[in-house]
Amino acid sequence: MLGCFLVSSNAAANAEANSLVKAENLVIHGDALFGQKEFRRALNMYKQALQQCKIIPKQIMVNPRSSLSSSNRSSSPSSINISAINENEVKFKITLCHSALNENRAALMELEGIPSKARSLRMNLTLGKLYRISRHNRASISCYKDCLRHCPFALEAITALAELGVSAKDIISLFPQTPNRGRPPFEHLDSIRWLQRYVEAQCCVASNDYKGGLEHFSELLLRFPNNVHILLEMAKVEATIGRNDESIINFEKARSMDPYVVTYMDEYAMLLKAKSDQSKLSRLIHDLLSIDPGRPEVLVALSVLWERKDERRALAYAEKSLRIDDRHICGHIMKGNLCLLLNRPDAAVTAFRGAQELRPDLRSYQGLVRSYLALSKVKEALYTAREAMKSMPQSAKALKIVGDVHASNVGGREKARKFYESALRLEPGFLGAALALAELHVVEGRNKDAVQLLERYLKDWADDSLHIKLAQVFAATNMLSEALSHYQAALRLNPQNEAAKKGFERLEKQMKGVDPDAPEEDEEDDVEDADGEQEEAELL
Repeated sequence: MLGCFLVSSNAAANAEANSLVKAENLVIHGDALFGQKEFRRALNMYKQALQQCKIIPKQIMVNPRSSLSSSNRSSSPSSINISAINENEVKFKITLCHSALNENRAALMELEGIPSKARSLRMNLTLGKLYRISRHNRASISCYKDCLRHCPFALEAITALAELGVSAKDIISLFPQTPNRGRPPFEHLDSIRWLQRYVEAQCCVASNDYKGGLEHFSELLLRFPNNVHILLEMAKVEATIGRNDESIINFEKARSMDPYVVTYMDEYAMLLKAKSDQSKLSRLIHDLLSIDPGRPEVLVALSVLWERKDERRALAYAEKSLRIDDRHICGHIMKGNLCLLLNRPDAAVTAFRGAQELRPDLRSYQGLVRSYLALSKVKEALYTAREAMKSMPQSAKALKIVGDVHASNVGGREKARKFYESALRLEPGFLGAALALAELHVVEGRNKDAVQLLERYLKDWADDSLHIKLAQVFAATNMLSEALSHYQAALRLNPQNEAAKKGFERLEKQMKGVDPDAPEEDEEDDVEDADGEQEEAELL
């Protein structure tokens, strides 16, 4: 409000000085509007300020003025120095407005207009981000490298360079090798050592070496106990590789130390949903809504909460998260999963591709494969699965994806079996591969093999999904009492499990001699197998 008085006052006597006052007042008013998130109005004020600067002769631009006390303004980091209007700073403010309005091309043009020598660390970080959004990766790498040369502690630049494929060695070579004046050499070595470990961790994660990344993060946690950022990074990696219990523990540790953290909380929500822990999920979302309901992570978490009750409402929340930040990977993944549930595989392909372009990970590959198989596009599914296997050669889950594609048709079942077995050799505790292999045994009539495999896993893993699969196998072989006991065991472990509830109800009908679903399911399977055979023949 006061800014309106400032920009409409006539404080200066002569025209040149008046232009300078006007320019300064417009910038101050622009800063106030930016703080109010009125970015379009702020943009207008900053542009008017630059127009005023063109009127001012250069000698006045650098002369100190006494009409306003410089001490009144210097304390604010966003204020312009009274003795001179810094046009580059105003241009950067214009960049931030365009960026807040998702006008990335205009933001980039404005920032490129600032000479490279005049750019601050924050300007370079913003420029690197804008180049990355525009897919000018080489220019983005160059900007982020400049950031680290000036300040090795710019962790945002380290993460970005790792994700852009720069090696740990190249990133570390940018750090200054000599200590700052006044700092003892051993302190410098200590800070460089942990920074190097951080670089190695981020590079491991970016190159899908998740085990190596976790080892480096664990070392950092010894050096910085209870570090919320490191705990969150570890939890995210653990969720990616399916160590769900460890991931939940680390997310809970981070939240106990900082109850207002929102970063990666949508990932945590997905884990709680997978565990069917509805009470914890509801509490988490209640907390997140009280912190910041406008964050994309909160909207994705809401989408997770509504998925079971109302898929369309859940999809609306996922889409809203992407309107706020179209680079939010979890938003794309959630949208893809919901489109598959709503039988819209074409839209699911678009969503998963959006996630993959930002950063390929296992979930986007899995989603794409499921979407292509739903569209009977076996060639595309197999190509995507192989791409996942190449990018993650040490991942049992990537091997399982390839197995899933082969298992989708009769001719590929033997290959599927080999991939599932390879996945289990690589990661013996991978229940997903064990369940898929058991399903393959059942499809090919080897029910006894399926039971032996699942019972072997039950000795070490108290998991509801294993009990459900065993119940399904026993039900298919008419061993109804055994099936019933396993459905009951699954519900004891997880009372919220929908598959166990439905299976239990279906079994009760079977025990009464009624099974209305069987003929329809057999017909559907015949059609799918015929399509699969045709696609596999073309592929071979």
